[in-house]
Amino acid sequence: MPDRARSWLPLTGGELCAAVDPYGAQLSLLQDADGRDLLWNGDPQLWAGRAPLLFPIVGVLAGGRYRLGSESYALSRHGFARDRLFSVESSDAASASLRLRADDSTLQIYPFQFQLDLHYACLGATFSVRASIRNLGSTDMPASFGYHPGFLWPLPYGEARAAHFIEFESDEPAAVRRIDGAGLLRAEHVATPIANRRLPLADALFQEDVLILDQVRSRSVTYGGSRGPRIRVSFPDTPYLGFWSKPGAPFVCIEPWHGVTDPQGFSGDFTEKPGVVLVRPGAALDARMDITLLRPPA
Repeated sequence: MPDRARSWLPLTGGELCAAVDPYGAQLSLLQDADGRDLLWNGDPQLWAGRAPLLFPIVGVLAGGRYRLGSESYALSRHGFARDRLFSVESSDAASASLRLRADDSTLQIYPFQFQLDLHYACLGATFSVRASIRNLGSTDMPASFGYHPGFLWPLPYGEARAAHFIEFESDEPAAVRRIDGAGLLRAEHVATPIANRRLPLADALFQEDVLILDQVRSRSVTYGGSRGPRIRVSFPDTPYLGFWSKPGAPFVCIEPWHGVTDPQGFSGDFTEKPGVVLVRPGAALDARMDITLLRPPA
């Protein structure tokens, strides 16, 4: 457990307990009522993340930079929010609100007056996450946002790793997308590995890194095995969905996104980047995610 775990905000309520790290406003612990871990532990030997927040970009930029009018700026993969200390606006036994605002250092790489608010709450069997990205400036603000929670694979309920799958709320016949070695979106779509609303999980699925659904119909998926509890991830308003792991790693990420990595060859203005939302002055981009533990009928 990292040293900064002492500053984590513990949250409990009903069937779940959790903890949020103000550094990155990252969900860092999620357990069932019996104390069994559901979330990846952030072992840096494999992947130091647990459930990072992606802002103001999702994925990578072509050449590591973006163009805004006549200016050019560098941003690293998934943006800077995951590496910033959020202020704790409020906290109680079951919920916490955290905030990140633009400062001199962010304005040098992202010249917009933003306010990123996160609200977390344990509500019975559901861990609720609400994000709001508000434009405090006087011009349109291009932005993307994404969730990146990593769940244990296998879950701690006795099912073999190979028995785990993702089940979709709706049929998902559309072709899917892959990225190249630089992390850029390939131009071609490829046949979906989803059949009968199910995506079987296997290491081979992640040999080409992330699997991206850019025409997703479902607003929720469930993850787990044929028996035992599963996890439902609901994403009512995000147009992209990614799945990622490393072959052999004991985690799988289910990632609802407002945004996507740069396509191969993209050189346009940042405001024209696929997946970017233009947030009007005074307005906000909202993104919700609910993580629910589904227990089988007794």
